[in-house]
Amino acid sequence: MTLDFDKLASKLHSSRQTTGTAPLSASSTDSNTESYQLHLPDEQTLPVVLSSPHSGSNYPTSFIEGSRLDHHNLRRSEDSFVDELLRNAPRLGAPLLCALFPRAFVDANREPFELDPQMFEDELPSYVNTSSPRVAVGLGTIARNVTSDKPIYKDKLTFAEAKDRIERFYWPYHQVLRQLVDSTKRKFGYCILIDCHSMPRLSTIAQPGNSGIKNKRSKVDFVLGDRFGKSSSSAVTRRVESILKQKDFRVLNNNPYPGGFITQHYGEPALGIHCLQIEISRHLYMDEDKIERNPELATITALMDEIILAVGAIEQASLDY
Repeated sequence: MTLDFDKLASKLHSSRQTTGTAPLSASSTDSNTESYQLHLPDEQTLPVVLSSPHSGSNYPTSFIEGSRLDHHNLRRSEDSFVDELLRNAPRLGAPLLCALFPRAFVDANREPFELDPQMFEDELPSYVNTSSPRVAVGLGTIARNVTSDKPIYKDKLTFAEAKDRIERFYWPYHQVLRQLVDSTKRKFGYCILIDCHSMPRLSTIAQPGNSGIKNKRSKVDFVLGDRFGKSSSSAVTRRVESILKQKDFRVLNNNPYPGGFITQHYGEPALGIHCLQIEISRHLYMDEDKIERNPELATITALMDEIILAVGAIEQASLDY
């Protein structure tokens, strides 16, 4: 899978220089481009990389003007403030990469070209994946909908426009993420990539037990996705789950979010690269309707600090796969 992704990147960039790639050096702890914001520690002391691909909120004016939706409704697909929940990672000794572009504009947690042909006025190249489950529900690399009933665009797009977004925003993010993962593995012998997202409020229905309770709904606070053990050693998932359950949070594994493209593409446990996706329920730290922080954001930030340090303390011998 990595080979196909990198070959396609090379092919697409052979005739055009991608903007936004920054060298990874501790001499510049913050790097900003139109694609991403990279926060590096003065010295990386943890074998951990943090990724927030859906917290971007820089909406191009032309994108808003071409949308059926107002700015507030476009923002409903964001993982708002997740980058803030992770803001202490560099101080703790781990790099943090955050997308600046919004998910509704281009989605970094998809294959490079998962596109719905019905969105475009011209024919798509043969290498485009037009039949993935994400495309079917309108959530490809260039999304058709913010939610299932909220189409984004007034008019059809051209493939040239989609390709430009992918080259200018998507590829730089992944180039830097690959550099971070590879440099961490070289330094420590292994890498734990934590890919962080937010989710709308979820609930499950409890099964009848000795108490005789029926149909009692229980809120879900976190979903941990390791692609059913394929993207990470279970030691990473267990460590995070243990911390959350000790604090009485409701945690599910791989249901309904087993991990997206980043988890699938970067997680190679046999090669010493472990990737865990963490979905955080928005009700824990924000007003989802108003898209505003609530007072508990500081509490969840401190919780993420604890998780980063705990994951960083996992020894390589415990990650045998």
